[in-house]
Amino acid sequence: MDRFDTMRVFTRIVDLGSFSRAGDELGIPRATVSHALRQLEARLGTQLLIRTTRSVRTTPDGQAYYTRCQRLLADLEETESVFSHAAAQPRGSLRIDLSGPLGTAVIVPALADFRARYPLLELDIGASDRYVDLVHEGVDCVVRGGEQADSGLIARRLAVLSQVTCVSAGYVEQHGMPQALDELTAHQAVVWRSPTSGRAQPLDFTVGGELRIIDVPGAVTVNSGDIYAASCRAGFGMIQLPRYNVAADLAAGRLLEVLPQYPPPPMPVSVMYPAQRQLSPRVRVFVDWLVELMADLR
Repeated sequence: MDRFDTMRVFTRIVDLGSFSRAGDELGIPRATVSHALRQLEARLGTQLLIRTTRSVRTTPDGQAYYTRCQRLLADLEETESVFSHAAAQPRGSLRIDLSGPLGTAVIVPALADFRARYPLLELDIGASDRYVDLVHEGVDCVVRGGEQADSGLIARRLAVLSQVTCVSAGYVEQHGMPQALDELTAHQAVVWRSPTSGRAQPLDFTVGGELRIIDVPGAVTVNSGDIYAASCRAGFGMIQLPRYNVAADLAAGRLLEVLPQYPPPPMPVSVMYPAQRQLSPRVRVFVDWLVELMADLR
């Protein structure tokens, strides 16, 4: 194992906080990871990591060395990409995490095109709406809807999606259709609980260009986009989500639009990845493909 390989092992131990997880990601045994770390510390003449049964953390020297390793490895990857075919035909594993409904309805059905363009890439796909720590979980990028908090990640806007308030036809038969915003509190909603903050979200409406927020009660609370839509179809109350996700239900009359004159604000969709001086070819081609894929999605 050369010095750059040893640096990669060390940085992944720090990023993932685990010898075994670093070995799993790099495809090497845990014993090899431990041996490489011991050799590195012996060569440098200093302790880099403090290991306990539950955690791994850097010493002051380890943190300083980690910072320098990140810089050197980024420079190495940038240099190699310039003088190789990696930029045109990247290879290796690409770990992505997709928002459930967007992944199911839009991205995954189109992935055959991406694989045809980049056959040397292997895709490791997760689907969730939760916060993902990209560095510590070893994820290359995530696709999320909504305004994104300042997380230190690069966020590239993919689309701005129109949203709809809707309810099932069965619900309307039983409870009637709201005719005004002031009637909503007498109805039921499927309550969306943010997987990131854990807070229940109210319903949002645009009235004369201004945002109006209304807390509509509900007996069912969810934090999964797929279950959110399924709960509405099952008659538990109204929801708000991008129109593309329920377009077929609306066209078939299974779901009905509520107060279309007061639509929810549109939802931005972004792909996010760690801030680096040089974006890896694997991530760059996937991000560019997503931009192309979602250019006409509204």
